[in-house]
Amino acid sequence: MIQIQAALFWAYAVGATFALAAARQLQVWERINAGEGPRTRSRAANPYLALTVLFAAVLLVPTGLFLLWQNPSWATMHVSGGHEGVWAGFVLFYAGGVPVAAILGFLGSQVLVLVGAGYWAYLNCVGGYFLLFGTLVHGWDGRGYERFLSPGARDWADWPQDSVVNNALDFLTSGTFLALVVFGAAVIGTMLMTEIGWLLEGWSLPGADEDREVRPVLAVAIAAAGVYGLPFLGAVTASVLVRLLGGWLGLPLFAVLAGFVLLPGRSPVRRLYALVGLPRRHWRAGLDPEPPGTGGVDGPGDGTTGGVDGPGDGTTGGTDGPGDGTRLTEGRSG
Repeated sequence: MIQIQAALFWAYAVGATFALAAARQLQVWERINAGEGPRTRSRAANPYLALTVLFAAVLLVPTGLFLLWQNPSWATMHVSGGHEGVWAGFVLFYAGGVPVAAILGFLGSQVLVLVGAGYWAYLNCVGGYFLLFGTLVHGWDGRGYERFLSPGARDWADWPQDSVVNNALDFLTSGTFLALVVFGAAVIGTMLMTEIGWLLEGWSLPGADEDREVRPVLAVAIAAAGVYGLPFLGAVTASVLVRLLGGWLGLPLFAVLAGFVLLPGRSPVRRLYALVGLPRRHWRAGLDPEPPGTGGVDGPGDGTTGGVDGPGDGTTGGTDGPGDGTRLTEGRSG
């Protein structure tokens, strides 16, 4: 439901944010399947990834194609004035690219979450939304917001003849804006409910209360500000710097400022991230440690921990029966 030039960035950011919201569940999922065969460890069996793909395919793609058909000028940021200017292959690329971008964003954050680099998974989300807002605010020619607020080709052509306020009011009373409101209620509403629901689900898992330092309502507000508000503010700041100093000076200066805000260990963004209580450990950190003195005595094993009177899988072993080697520690965070 967004302009095509920004659609892939949004899909990537949504996928990355979904994985971050389900960070604890993804770690538990990895532990549960740690000793299973390749069938259950298949990426397609991951319910959170499957729901992410479903969201992209059922909501993002159809609403975007509808707007492209209804108003091709706005949907292409006025690069094309009508249907005749839109290449059919480009439409196919859009329809297939949105789910792929969502998958890539999800898998990127999932990898970072599983190795305990949750903050970098958050930065993955920030990067996707920064590119989205940067495209809408500045674009490739500094007129991104003008292209967004021009509902039709004639409005885009007549933009310099009127003020920004009047052009914005024309957009707010257009059929394109009405379509965005209707689709936004479904798409953005579902997106936010999914992310909040997965956060709450993760906080109900063992050890989550120890990591979350504020109440859930405040934690959700902090998470929203960090994922959506911070990238939007960054896009506006980058656009202003480019307008004032030019691209060769503005973008490097913005990169330095962003690094100063995001990367230091005691940066305010890191401190706010820590309040939300997302996991900061490798997914294996919650497994039971190996008991001392284990080894093969009277039962078969693989030579690692073995079994005593029953078979083991070579990880935690078995005493009187089989073990799967992936028991969770109830009092530890993921």
